[in-house]
Amino acid sequence: MIARDRFDAVLFDLDGVLTATARLHAACWKAMFDEYLQRRAMDTGNPFRDFEIATDYRQYVDGKLRYDGVRSFLQSREIDLPFGEPTDPPDRETVCGLGNRKNELIGELLETDGVDIYDESVAWVRQLRRDGFATAVVSASKNCVRVLRAAEIDDLFDARIDGVVAGELGLAGKPAPDTFLEGARRLGVEPARAVVVEDAVSGVEAGRAGGFGLVIGVDRTGHPEALREGGADLVVADLGELLDEERDHDQA
Repeated sequence: MIARDRFDAVLFDLDGVLTATARLHAACWKAMFDEYLQRRAMDTGNPFRDFEIATDYRQYVDGKLRYDGVRSFLQSREIDLPFGEPTDPPDRETVCGLGNRKNELIGELLETDGVDIYDESVAWVRQLRRDGFATAVVSASKNCVRVLRAAEIDDLFDARIDGVVAGELGLAGKPAPDTFLEGARRLGVEPARAVVVEDAVSGVEAGRAGGFGLVIGVDRTGHPEALREGGADLVVADLGELLDEERDHDQA
């Protein structure tokens, strides 16, 4: 399916696709929002309802730029906070302040837990590069460079569009296609000649909205139907499945 005569490049999300950091991000989002929601419940006298990873994280946060994720979840709870400034300290009750608190937490976890990779998924990236495909990483995370280096896979990508780059260029986050389109532009390929690989519904929606030739969903959580409904042409549990198919083809 990923034939060189049909495609020139493959663009990868990072967390949950190549690195096993999605669980760390989800845990940090929950810790941050639960801290805030508990304070709010005490101040207002309303009952505390915690942030649920299985529902809230997947629906409102996963795959989005950090401040977009904060705003999306708060809107789901009908909470209106000022946006603030990106320089807001992590204890300030603004969208940016809450987002910066989450970033503080993930930084601490990366230091203590490190970064694990999905070995066969990374092996597939290496195979693609041997076969002449250009590759890019397109992540909402502002910690992308740090994660790539910690995982020792920063040499596998010809371009990087992350939360830092998106902020500098004013690019809308996923599910808007802007970051993927910028990745394709930097690789010098047309979207129709490129593949998007994502584990988040917002990511596959972005790939579909950008007119990419193929959108692959990576299902790490047992929800393949959500990725298909979001626009994935193909859903796999791990990219090693594609590596195996290629090996079988080569041996046939």
